[in-house]
Parts: sequence; structure tokens; C-alpha cells
Amino acid sequence: PIPCVPWQSQTSGQYQRRVHGREVLTVNVGQAGIQLGNAVWMQYCAEHKINKDGTLAEEDGDRYFTTFYEETGAGQYVPRNITVDLEPTVVDDVRTGDYAQMFHPEFLLNGKEDAANNFARGHYTVGKEILDQVNDRLRKLVDNSQNVQGFIIHHAVGGGTGSGLGALILERIAVDYRKKSKIGYEIYPSPKISTCIVEPYNAMLTTHWLLDHTVVLDCPR
Repeated sequence: PIPCVPWQSQTSGQYQRRVHGREVLTVNVGQAGIQLGNAVWMQYCAEHKINKDGTLAEEDGDRYFTTFYEETGAGQYVPRNITVDLEPTVVDDVRTGDYAQMFHPEFLLNGKEDAANNFARGHYTVGKEILDQVNDRLRKLVDNSQNVQGFIIHHAVGGGTGSGLGALILERIAVDYRKKSKIGYEIYPSPKISTCIVEPYNAMLTTHWLLDHTVVLDCPR
């Protein structure tokens, strides 16, 4: 059962029941993973009536969405989310986009050079250099939560960052938070639409790691 505690509405003064759910942390990795994650957060905001700056469009008694959002002292709701890429272009789009005020800049991470559609670069060399930053931000998100239920990761498996760094992050989460659920939303390459000849190899290598480190794999089409 989800614990409920009475709380007093600031607008009506009446006591209602406020739900303290179990938090879910999200990680968006690579260009496709970040774009997928942005679409998901747009949908969350639409469903829970949250403005682009993180404020509530309508005040009501339900706070079920705090599973995915953290409330600040100013009454703003910030996604429990980390966005990471090995090159800055896509992350800069988030920093300057319509929802820029909603995301905390500390959890928008990027490197200086991409993985060049190479699993090994994302997993063993370039990706490994940014892993400590990701772990540090993950630890902060966990510390700011009451009871983390699990992790969601958005990434593609055909490129270099989403495949190599995505598998590396999942491996670290599996070690540090092995009792927590891990759900992956993977974008797999299509045989009819391919941007890189090595996509099948990246996907195969990543899937090998995903089978060991995720509880559920969901492949959006």
C-alpha cells in the first residue's frame, strides 16, 4: 500500500490526503534517447497539467506525478531526469528549448566528442570519461528521493553513445542499485532505414548487456 499523510491545502485550508509515492528516475542517453525522452516529458506535462516552466497550470489535491517530478521550494516541479550525450548539440537543444526552465541544468551533461557510431568508443573510451559525472548526478537524484522504485533509460542501440554509454550506465546502476527495477526503452535499427552500416553490430553488442542488466526491454516503433 502507498502511504498517505494528511496535508492542508494552501488555497482552501481543507485537509486532504497527499500521496507519497515511490520515485522513478529517468536517464536519456544519446541523440535518439534524448529526443525520445523529451517527447515523454512533454506527454507527462500534458497529462498532469504542468507548464513548460515546471509550475502547475491547475492546483488540485493529487500529487501522484511526484513519482517523476521533484518539487522545489519555489513550487516548481523538476523532472527526476538525467540527460547525457557525448557531444553538446542535442543537449544544447534541451538547454535552449521550450522546456529549458523545467530541467535543472546540473543534470544536463555532455562531452566534447561523440562516439562516431562505435559501441567501443561509447563503452570503453570516450563514454567512460563521463561516467563518473553520471554516477554523481544519479547519486544526487537518489539522495533527493524518499524511496526509489527503479530506473527508466531511453536510448538507441544502433549508434555509439546510446549503445556503448547506455550499456555502461545500466551496468553501473545494476551494481550500485541491484535491487531496484530497471526498464529500458530501446530504439532498434531498421533494415530498411539505416544511417550507419555498423548498426547491427552495435545493436547486438548492446543487447548482450541489456539481457543482463535490465528487467524489461521495450522497443518503441
